[in-house]
Amino acid sequence: MTTGHLSLHSLPPLSPRVILKAPLPKHNSTFGARRRIITPPCIVCSNRGQRQSQSRSRSRSQDDYHATHKALNSKGRTPRKSLGQHYMLNNEINEQLASAANVEEGDVVLEIGPGTGSLTNVLINSGAIVLAIEKDPHMAAIVSERFASTDRLKVLKEDCVKCHIRSHMLSFLGSIKSLNHSKSRYAKVVSNIPFNISTDVVELLLPMGDIFSEVVLLLQEETAVRLVESSLRTSDYRPINFFVNFYSDPEYKLKVPRTYFFPQPNVDAAVVTFKLKQAAEYPQVSSIKSFFSMVNSAFNGKRKMLRRSLQHICTSLEIEQALGRFGLPATSRPEELALDDFVKLHNLIAKE
Repeated sequence: MTTGHLSLHSLPPLSPRVILKAPLPKHNSTFGARRRIITPPCIVCSNRGQRQSQSRSRSRSQDDYHATHKALNSKGRTPRKSLGQHYMLNNEINEQLASAANVEEGDVVLEIGPGTGSLTNVLINSGAIVLAIEKDPHMAAIVSERFASTDRLKVLKEDCVKCHIRSHMLSFLGSIKSLNHSKSRYAKVVSNIPFNISTDVVELLLPMGDIFSEVVLLLQEETAVRLVESSLRTSDYRPINFFVNFYSDPEYKLKVPRTYFFPQPNVDAAVVTFKLKQAAEYPQVSSIKSFFSMVNSAFNGKRKMLRRSLQHICTSLEIEQALGRFGLPATSRPEELALDDFVKLHNLIAKE
């Protein structure tokens, strides 16, 4: 993309404020462990001087269209394609994201990729205390400056898929609870994330049911539908579907037209909520690691029957017998099994 000063006139007009709702797919979907590594965070903290007991009187902008343009123009920034940057121009969608997570006064919220701070503004106005992780240092500076007068925001200049979110969140929650700000034991995630890191973010966050109660994301619509679709015997069924259902209860909330973004992407988006499960609610398997290893192996090689793709675990005959014990044919393929079926199969054939 070209760089240089971004004229207000170069941005598109805001399209009509119409939210298109798609039929809601039934949820039932699901993948693995995530990378860790920790780079020292560069923390941009907000001004601690002013306590916001004005939560009730916080002013809410009618829409964030001009605020987004102004923020970009103030730094002469253009969205970076390499970072998948698409900014939301319709504040009503930001309100819908916060509403989907039922964000209330005192909630602690993790926001990934705050950009110019349009969603951040809604979250703070709703009474949340926000930890924002922004990879682009220029955007981190913009959002920090925009909310310099509030003590309800902390910005980390890091790559969310490489930093140690668990450590950051535990530290953040600890500091907030010591000030008696947080009303809840669990935090929430509310984010408009770059489409190109959707799967990474889902895999990273969903196993954190001990920290987050729910994750609300604005995703590419095709990805959103695939993650919550429960129908079997489809070529689109993948290990990620089992991962999502193992750790959460997903729900498709609403469709978001591509015209609400700048720059406009080639696809529409959708809001999806993931209600995270606690460890006691996970399907009972002897080893989560070996369970997902088996699921991955089952999908290696297109259209392979399980008795072939899982031969490294036990013999074809043993797999056929295990399938038969819970009423599935010996020729079963991975996309024909539900999560419960894979759990039963794992518990029958896994050899620790």
